[in-house]
Amino acid sequence: MSPRSAAGRYDESDVRVRPGKGTRPRSKRRPEHADARAAMVVGVDRGRWTCAPDDDPTVRVIAMRARELGRTPVVVGDHVDLVGDTSGTEDTLARIVRVAERTSVLRRTADDTDPYERVVVANADQLVIVTALADPVPRTGFVDRCLVAAYAGGLDPVLCLTKADLTDPEPFAAEYAELDLPVVVTRSDRDPGELRELLHDEVSALIGHSGVGKSTLVNALVPDAERAVGVVSGVGKGRHTSTSAVALGLPEGGWVVDTPGVRSFGLAHISPDDVVAAFGDLAAAVEDCPRGCSHLGPPADPECALDPLVDAGMLSAGRLDALRRVLTALRVPAWEA
Repeated sequence: MSPRSAAGRYDESDVRVRPGKGTRPRSKRRPEHADARAAMVVGVDRGRWTCAPDDDPTVRVIAMRARELGRTPVVVGDHVDLVGDTSGTEDTLARIVRVAERTSVLRRTADDTDPYERVVVANADQLVIVTALADPVPRTGFVDRCLVAAYAGGLDPVLCLTKADLTDPEPFAAEYAELDLPVVVTRSDRDPGELRELLHDEVSALIGHSGVGKSTLVNALVPDAERAVGVVSGVGKGRHTSTSAVALGLPEGGWVVDTPGVRSFGLAHISPDDVVAAFGDLAAAVEDCPRGCSHLGPPADPECALDPLVDAGMLSAGRLDALRRVLTALRVPAWEA
C-alpha cells in the first residue's frame, strides 16, 4: 500500500519528474571566427551583399548576413568579416559574421518629418556634391543640405561643378569660398583630371540630382564602370537596382561610390550643433550659446555666441554668413531645396 493510501497524502514517490529536453545548458558563446576574411561591402541587393576582400579587391564575394547578426544593418562601405566560401566563384555564398564600427556615415531621410534614417554610405572619406552649372540650373539649397549631411556625418565635402563649358563657374563657386572646401570644375569635353587626383586612395561618395552629369563622371573615372556595376548588382537576379549605392574601384587606387540620383535630401536627424561641431574653430565657441540656439543670429538667436567672435575679429563675417546659410538648410523644407 502506498504512503498516499495509508496516510491520505502524497510523498516523493508519487511525484513524476519530467526530464528536460537536453542535458547540456544553452551557451551564449559565439564562434570567434579567427580565420574570417576582411572585406568591404561594395553592393547590396535583396538580402545579398557583394564584398571586395581587403587582400584582393578585384574579387567579388557574394555573402548573406549570419544569423547571429540579427537585423544588424549592413550598407555599402561597411567593413565586414566573412566566413565560408570566400573564393568569389559563381554560385558560392559566404556569410558576414562581423561589422566593424563605422568612422563616418552619410544619412538621409525621405523628408524633414520622416523619423526613419537611411544610411546611404558608411566609412566614406569624402562626399563629392555634383552640381551642374547649367541644364539643370544649380540649386544652392540642395548643395547646402548635402554640406549639412557631410559635416554631421564626418565626411569631408567636395563641391564638383559640371558643365563649365556652358557657363562661367566663378559666381556659383564664390558662394562657398568662405567654407574652405575644395571646389572642382569639370567640362564635358575634357578629362576630369583634377577630380581624379582628389579621389586618389580615398573612399568618395558622389551625390547629385539626376541630369547633373554624375554618371558621365563615373564613366570617365572608372573606364569599365558599366561592366563593374553589372557584376556588383548581379547578386540575385542579375539586374541593376537604381535605389542603392555601388562602390567602384578606381584604377589609380581608392573607391568611388555612385549613389542614386535624389530628388530631395531630408535632414530630420540632424541638429544645428551637429553641423557646427564639424568646424573646429567654432565648436568650442557655441558651448556658450543658450540652450536650443540655432546659431542663425539675430533676431532668431540674439544671444548666439558666434556674433561676438566677429566683433572681436576672431571670425570673419563672410565665414559666419556662409555657415549660417548652410544652417538655414535645416529650416527650408526638403522639397523646396
